[in-house]
Amino acid sequence: MLAVDVDGARFSAGLVTARGELIDRARVDVDPDAGPESHYTGVAAVASEMLEVAERRVGTRVVAVGVGVDGPLDDLDAVSPASLPAWRDFPLRRRLVELTGLAVFGDVDAKVLALAEGWQGAAQGHTNFCAITVGTTVGSGIVLDNDLLGDGAGGGNIGHVTVVPGGRRCRCGAQGCLDAEASGLAIEAITGRPPSEPTYEIMLRTGRLVGRAAASVCNALDLSLVVVGGSVAAGFAATFFHAAQTELDERAAQPYSSGARITPSRLGETGPLMGAGAIGWRGARRARRKRSPDGQPPNAR
Repeated sequence: MLAVDVDGARFSAGLVTARGELIDRARVDVDPDAGPESHYTGVAAVASEMLEVAERRVGTRVVAVGVGVDGPLDDLDAVSPASLPAWRDFPLRRRLVELTGLAVFGDVDAKVLALAEGWQGAAQGHTNFCAITVGTTVGSGIVLDNDLLGDGAGGGNIGHVTVVPGGRRCRCGAQGCLDAEASGLAIEAITGRPPSEPTYEIMLRTGRLVGRAAASVCNALDLSLVVVGGSVAAGFAATFFHAAQTELDERAAQPYSSGARITPSRLGETGPLMGAGAIGWRGARRARRKRSPDGQPPNAR
């Protein structure tokens, strides 16, 4: 599987086997002020490099493309990452199909991380859990009975759970959403400093707000595990995770949610590509199941 990850800091591509092995990868830094075609050139460069690696060095066949995208996503045919203001309604699926000649499957970064963590990460063996990304934006994916919740970008997203009533105005129009209070963009707006230069207080506050949202989803869906990844969470490290767990302990007080825990992503920086590979393999399997016994799509006859 050719796995592609699109976020505001870098574009990455890698090769992910059906057994969940990331056998090679490449990445290119993103110029946030560049135009849409310049952004696509970066994506195409790393994707083409991995296709060449698969053919010439690894000797394997790429069967499809899996894509994870930072920020809101209604359709890969009109990609508008929140962290790349210049890239609006870009036809990423069509362009990747033209580049590779392969089927392209994708979803938002938080949902593909959920698949990756359940496949090879911190949620292995768990049939029900939530994965949250706290980076430039905040998103999440929820797995129930081993199935990723929602086929659209909005399914399972707790980034718009209210954590500060009457708080900051969110890009969705509401106030006090988790994304508006705890994302990298929000932290920079609140403090005037990039999230890579946090104060101790902002690390505590961000952790508490994520723990508050995690408690809501654990109480609502009877979950006992929340996996958290993303650049902000990883950068704030133990201070963030301790604050998040303390808040979760205080607010997940139902008999069925008491004892729920927050844990860091086990996959670290490889998580986005593993997730893109996972969404690609899932899409390819679903496409095969839709085919008729003779191998042709039903509408091809």
